[in-house]
Amino acid sequence: GGKDTINTTIINFNNEKMQITWATRELFPNENVSFFYTFGEVKHKVWKPCTTYLLDQDYNSGCLFNTEGPTLAISIRNSNGSEELFFKRLKADFYIKPSPPENVTFFWEEDTVTVSCNKPERNAWCLRLELQYKSKFDKEWQSRTSKCCSIGEQGFDPRKCYSFRVRLRRLVPYCNVVKYSSDWEAETFWMNGALLDSCDDDITPQSTTVIVLSCLLSVLLMMLILLILLCKWQRFQMSVLPAIPDPKYPFADLFNDHNGNLQEWLDKNDHVVLQTRLEYEEPESITEAESQQDENSGKQEPLEKIFTFSGAAENNVGKAAEIACLTPAANTMAPFPGFHILMNDDTYVML
Repeated sequence: GGKDTINTTIINFNNEKMQITWATRELFPNENVSFFYTFGEVKHKVWKPCTTYLLDQDYNSGCLFNTEGPTLAISIRNSNGSEELFFKRLKADFYIKPSPPENVTFFWEEDTVTVSCNKPERNAWCLRLELQYKSKFDKEWQSRTSKCCSIGEQGFDPRKCYSFRVRLRRLVPYCNVVKYSSDWEAETFWMNGALLDSCDDDITPQSTTVIVLSCLLSVLLMMLILLILLCKWQRFQMSVLPAIPDPKYPFADLFNDHNGNLQEWLDKNDHVVLQTRLEYEEPESITEAESQQDENSGKQEPLEKIFTFSGAAENNVGKAAEIACLTPAANTMAPFPGFHILMNDDTYVML
C-alpha cells in the first residue's frame, strides 16, 4: 500500500465549503496528524494548513475549509508536518453535495400536482428533482424523479391528506463520483389543494359537529338510564325493606306532652278513644238496621222513617239512653223499638 490507499471522505457543500475526513483511530493510532491543502496546478501550489479541524477523541480526524477552485490537492502529514503520510489530487466538482431546493411551490389541478423550485445558477443540468409523497394511510414513501427543477404527478385523491418532501440529487457518473443528494426540504401537508399544518387537521367542521352532538346525546342517554335505574332501585328497596313508620308523628302528644308515659296518656285521652270508636261503629249499625228493615218490609224507605219514633217510643229511647249511660252488666239487652242492642263485657254495642 502506498500513500494513495488511505480511505477518506470528501464532501463539497454546494461548491462553497470542503469537508475532508479520515479514520484517524484506525489509520494513525496514537498520533495526531496535520492537514494541508491547495487549489490550482501542482507546480504552482502553495500549501495551506488547516485552520478548522474536526476531532475524534481529541485527535484530528478531518478538516473544514472554503472551496477555492475545481482542482484540489490534499496532504496529511505527521504532527510537526515534516513527514507526508498521505497525498491525493482530485476534482472538487465531482464531490458536490447540493443545497436543499429553494422556493418550493405546489400547483394543484384536480388530481395532478406539479412541484417546482428555483433553478440553481450553475450546472443545473447535473441536478435532478426528487419528490416523495405518502398519504396518512401509507407506510412507505412513493418517489418520483425529474429534471431540475419541476416535476408533476397524477392520481392524488382529493379526500386524502398527503405529506410531501423534495430534494436535489447530483448525477452520477457524469457530474459526481459519489451519489450525493441534498437534505430534504421541510415536509409539507396538503389535502385537495389546501395547505395544512399536519394530516391530523383534515377533520372537517361537519364531522366535528357530529362528534360533539354524538357525545352530548350519549351523556343525556346515560343520565336517563341512571335515573330509571335509581327509580327502579328505590321501588325494589321499598318492596323488600318497607319503611317503618315513626310513632312520634301519629302520637305526637304522647311524646311531647306525656314524655312517653302510656298510662297517663290513656287516662287523659280515654274519652277521645271512646268517641272515636262510636263514630267509627255508628255507620255500621245504621247499615245493619237498614238491611234488617229491608228484609222485613221488602220496601226501601227513606232513612228518616227508620229513625222516626212515636212519643212513647221517644220516651222509651230516653230511658234506654239513661240505661246506656250506666255501666251495664254482661250480656245486657237494651231494647229499642224494632230491634235490640246487646252489650258485652267490654261495653261494645252489638245490633
